[in-house]
Amino acid sequence: MAWAAATARAIDGIDAPEVTVEVHLSNGLPALSIVGLPETAIRESKERVRSALLSSGYDFPQRRITVNLAPADLRKFGTRFDLPIALGLLAASQQLPDHALDGYEFVGELALDGTLRPVPGVLPAALAAQRARRMLLVPAANAAEALLLGDLVVYGSTRLIDVVDHLSGIRHLVPASSDPVLPETLIPEADLSEVRGQHQAKRALEIAAAGGHNLLLVGPPGTGKTMLARRLPTLLPPMTDLEALQSAATWSVSSAGFDRRLWRQRPFRAPHHSASTIALVGGGSLPRPGEISLAHHGVLFLDELPEFRRDALEALREPMEDGLVTISRAAQRTEFPARFQIIAAMNPCPCGYAGDRGDRCRCTSMQLQRYLGRISGPLLDRFDLQVDVPREADALWSRDSNQAATSAAVRERVIAARSLQVRRGQLNARAPFDLLYPDLTAEAEKLLRQVADKHRLSNRAIHRLLRVARTVADLAAEPVASESRALHRPIASAHIAETSSLRCLDRLRAART
Repeated sequence: MAWAAATARAIDGIDAPEVTVEVHLSNGLPALSIVGLPETAIRESKERVRSALLSSGYDFPQRRITVNLAPADLRKFGTRFDLPIALGLLAASQQLPDHALDGYEFVGELALDGTLRPVPGVLPAALAAQRARRMLLVPAANAAEALLLGDLVVYGSTRLIDVVDHLSGIRHLVPASSDPVLPETLIPEADLSEVRGQHQAKRALEIAAAGGHNLLLVGPPGTGKTMLARRLPTLLPPMTDLEALQSAATWSVSSAGFDRRLWRQRPFRAPHHSASTIALVGGGSLPRPGEISLAHHGVLFLDELPEFRRDALEALREPMEDGLVTISRAAQRTEFPARFQIIAAMNPCPCGYAGDRGDRCRCTSMQLQRYLGRISGPLLDRFDLQVDVPREADALWSRDSNQAATSAAVRERVIAARSLQVRRGQLNARAPFDLLYPDLTAEAEKLLRQVADKHRLSNRAIHRLLRVARTVADLAAEPVASESRALHRPIASAHIAETSSLRCLDRLRAART
């Protein structure tokens, strides 16, 4: 009778719980059984492990073999346990020295010829190995992803035989070294200065970037709504180390995998309006992150908002508030982060030309009401900014386009405004009412009450209007000597007036009720 154990990592959301791969050899008819809630790909690993061991020149024990993946009540998925199972077999059959597996964690899939293939979800496993103060041994193709942590000892290998030689002390692997990554200031080629006209929409874009607010652009086709939306990431500040790791970990466990060339770039996701609820929020038999999680710490752009399925849009409401999506199944509960900034675009009516010059719209009031009814009031309430993007034909021929504000210039103002919010504790888009209300002047409070009564705003809409006004005040701030005055500058009536002018659907809905 012989026993050995290797440490591996499962995947649960973007977490990587520790799994001990126990291998037990006993007398009896040759057989290999795997227990501990393995799914099909893991149960099939016994054939891959047997072929890989034999192809690499090692003996496959002709005994009764039991492999236990502990804890046994945690469901395990994927092919990431092939390597620790093979090493556990070699250690239990005395083909590896005692304690050779101590201090390591192993993740990897085995090919039939003994080569190592990459697996998804290595970055969460690397984070967990770093916390556990162990070394990580992965396929060579996954080493660059694990090295994003910097201070973790990572070994990458392409063959099982090289791993065994390293653990046996015959020929040591060289710790993987990191290649230079793209600089954190890398900005896409698109620039805000390329958008001609649309000064109000550009202002709304700057406010949205500064406070982390959700933005809805409403206008006829071809007025630049998509062009504006795609420039929002160029206005956002660089990602912090924590934000970059959280975003990369989410991508690591996705079906697309993490592309190291996108390190420290804020994600921009633009799903098609035919996307299902699962595609947007995540799910599936093996829970995967959806578009809102892939946009974590970045931007989610929903073009043609009323064309999305109603159930898919309604599923966004809780993640927009909580920054988290929970996928519940009968046997498990998985959480993915979803702290995204949403920007959406829509036409004002089914034909797209309501309110446009030339009286081109032929939609009836019933058609318009049905069109706007595709988006629920609670969802519209969650858009802090709702901005008209009208057709501006004259702007195309303007010769002063070179004087338009560049993304770099606007980003400097955004970073300055966000620094105030960080010192207050959080972005304005998530600031509680009690923190904002004391900053209102008497005139501003009076105007806010008038706007709320006139447009029949809900309490949530009032709160969000006040959040945007706080951002407008931060953008207009000038340096002062006192730290407390710098953080709590008064919200004046002018800030409330500008904010209320950036909520076009409130006026439209109030006029129709």
